[in-house]
Amino acid sequence: MRLCANTGCRLHLVHPLGFELDDKRMRRAGLDYMDQRVVHEYPDYASCRRQFASERIFACSTKGTTAYTQVQFRQNDVFMFGPETRGLPQPILDEFTAEQILRVPMLPQSRSLNLSNTAAIFIYEAWRQQQFSGAV
Repeated sequence: MRLCANTGCRLHLVHPLGFELDDKRMRRAGLDYMDQRVVHEYPDYASCRRQFASERIFACSTKGTTAYTQVQFRQNDVFMFGPETRGLPQPILDEFTAEQILRVPMLPQSRSLNLSNTAAIFIYEAWRQQQFSGAV
């Protein structure tokens, strides 16, 4: 599973997923906003990537050398995350420049943050840079 999220707060999921998308499981996982149609699914990575061909995409990885705080995010930027257990595969990371592979700074010897926390850090920083556009 790969997850793409853009600063417009839409979630894009790439199959195969490591979980089921039925309503009961999504509510338990905290994604009970599925009925708002903010979740989009793609059968494979290539079709998701084509969807964002004209957008600026960032790969989010512990293997990155650029901190997420070093980037001035724009509306509709896309963040791509890999599976929580192993991250984005190297062939996908190879598609990006070093400046496009972003990381959250971590203390030495610390474990990586979980996927939902990491995604929240990226999305909220991008939203903050947009002066929380659309917030109430």
